Amino acid sequence: MTAVSLTLRIWRQAGSQDSGAFEVHRLDAVSTDLSLLEALDLLNERLIAAGVRPVGFEHDCREGICGSCGFLVNGQAQGPQRATSVCQLYLRQFRDGEVLTLEPFRARAFPILQDLAVDRSALDRIIAAGGYCSINTGSAPEANALLIGREQAAQAFDTAACIGCGACVASCRNASASLFVAAKLAHLGQLPQGQPERQHRARVMQAQMVSEGFGSCSSHLECEATCPKQISAVWISWMHRESWRRN
Repeated sequence: MTAVSLTLRIWRQAGSQDSGAFEVHRLDAVSTDLSLLEALDLLNERLIAAGVRPVGFEHDCREGICGSCGFLVNGQAQGPQRATSVCQLYLRQFRDGEVLTLEPFRARAFPILQDLAVDRSALDRIIAAGGYCSINTGSAPEANALLIGREQAAQAFDTAACIGCGACVASCRNASASLFVAAKLAHLGQLPQGQPERQHRARVMQAQMVSEGFGSCSSHLECEATCPKQISAVWISWMHRESWRRN
């Protein structure tokens, strides 16, 4: 078994109204087969045994599917490994003796709940504003009854892969949610089922994004670089064309 020793410099904040600070914890001789979240589990077991509040962080599937585990690792949203969420980031990616700074996503629209956990319900409210089809299409049609081109279907699938983790927001200098909103608009906007509400959807979702306090896109493309699902920033341009399309 290969093992590493790591120093974890972790942001600790008891609640949204409390001040926070970094705490330093040492993990010695831990298996490189552990994920970073599993290393935090190990640390929390030690903290609980010592009567200390464990580190708060979010997680659910731990399979790189849900995106709820996201935080900053050495300033990088979801960590240094491309196309990977934190739950799939293994300790073999780090050097023995390395110092890892773990802190929550930093964005006005993502208030800190505790330690590494933030409230990302602003993204849910954007979806609730219009990221759906409300047209009654009846029961599921026969698969070949509605013809969709291969390229069109592939592009819709690529944008549907967005898991709403918020890494794009955390990595953007303006804390913009443009890549998230663009992906959600492009998913439905490219399919026949999404056409009846296409203009309304683009209008209300972008308006909700602004009202939630997200910044504007300045085309630095950090969102694309940190997206665990590798969604292209090209879709942000597509979203802007949607705005022109409806005017």
